[in-house]
Amino acid sequence: MPVKINYTPNTESDIKLMLKEIGVNSIEDLLVDIPEGLLCKQINIPTGMSEMELKHSLKSLSDKNANLNKYTSYLGAGAYEHFVPSVVDHLSSRGEFYTCYTPYQPEVSQGTLQGIYEFQSMMCELLAMDIVNASMYDGASALAEAAVLAIRHKRKKNVLVSKTVHPEYRGVLSTYLQELDVKLIEIEMEDGITSVSDLESRIDNNTACVLIQTPNFFGCLEETEELVGLTHKNEALFVACVNSMSLGIIKPPGEYDADIAVGDIQALGNYINYGGPHAGFFAVNKEFMRKMPGRLAGATTDTKGRRAFTLTLQTREQHIRRAKATSNICTNQQLLALRTCIYLSTLGKAGMIDIGNLNIHKSHYAMDRLCELDGIEPLLNKPFFNEFAIKISDNCKIEELSRHLFESGIIGGLDLSHFYPDINNAMLLCVTETRSKEDIDELVLAVSNII
Repeated sequence: MPVKINYTPNTESDIKLMLKEIGVNSIEDLLVDIPEGLLCKQINIPTGMSEMELKHSLKSLSDKNANLNKYTSYLGAGAYEHFVPSVVDHLSSRGEFYTCYTPYQPEVSQGTLQGIYEFQSMMCELLAMDIVNASMYDGASALAEAAVLAIRHKRKKNVLVSKTVHPEYRGVLSTYLQELDVKLIEIEMEDGITSVSDLESRIDNNTACVLIQTPNFFGCLEETEELVGLTHKNEALFVACVNSMSLGIIKPPGEYDADIAVGDIQALGNYINYGGPHAGFFAVNKEFMRKMPGRLAGATTDTKGRRAFTLTLQTREQHIRRAKATSNICTNQQLLALRTCIYLSTLGKAGMIDIGNLNIHKSHYAMDRLCELDGIEPLLNKPFFNEFAIKISDNCKIEELSRHLFESGIIGGLDLSHFYPDINNAMLLCVTETRSKEDIDELVLAVSNII
């Protein structure tokens, strides 16, 4: 029989009874931990609007935002503006892709699974690695998961990470490792790249892995062969965090014997979108295939001998005993991985080489032009991809320069002192294929007028 429930909306007496039951006298007693300045005393809810009025109101609010349709941006540092061909938006917005989540049932998820499989295959070729998963939350979590794999595999307690690795990536790494019995050691840098001598003095037989980013946070290319040799000599794993867009022209991690390669695919067919979403990739050689986190899609045949796809080697906690799981990451960024798959298919090998060269040439042109100005010089003297740092004379502060550039319709670079307090009055700029020669010349003119 159905149970009849008598429900009466809460009255003032009901509220008093509930407060008494939990041991407080008033609603305000529940809010004592909130600073007075953050308390909202009254919520002024406007009257209702028609759909037309609401759209107009929201459009007026959104127009107050600075966006890349109105401003020319030279800000990188982990989120990059690259051209996205319209076919990427068109195909990825199809309903069968846009609404998909988790392909648990392969019999009804063949399209999604094939998209994952093709993404893995293309990334393997781009990275020159054996196996790539699909995918991680972002590049930072992928780097941290690589350290966890190395600790588990090597059964060692020290993790070495270069100070040239993105500071936010290092922050995520520290958070991952803080509850483990592991020592996180930072390697010093020299002229914007990892100090080989400092690594040599810190690495020992208790080192599980060495984490290096190339191009690194400053855009500089690391001396990977020497770093890999020193790492393997001490029987540790070498983890390379790479800029996926650079791999059309820069040696991929598999060719310099990296054991694990990680990074972010935001640059490959995905927008900045206020800093997200991102998606990470995680690549290994066959030796670590059963120890990697995340999902793998494999090719197989069905009962009629036709080619089919399915999730395989599922080492996540939802599929096996939690104590044996390699990671508690329980989802993937499939839509972004799909966009990357479409992007790489559209560009092809020649396209990736062309875009890589455009990034190299345009960023070096910008660096040369800026350093022709009085009061500006290179902060570092190392080869770089599409990011570079400049030192500005003390008579013009970074905050002032950035403010004036913004007033001129230009989003300047990153003030490096935010992450590196010992680096004063220096700016990290990024120049991609989206910037024209005229854009760069306009930047140089604006900077020269300011300083």
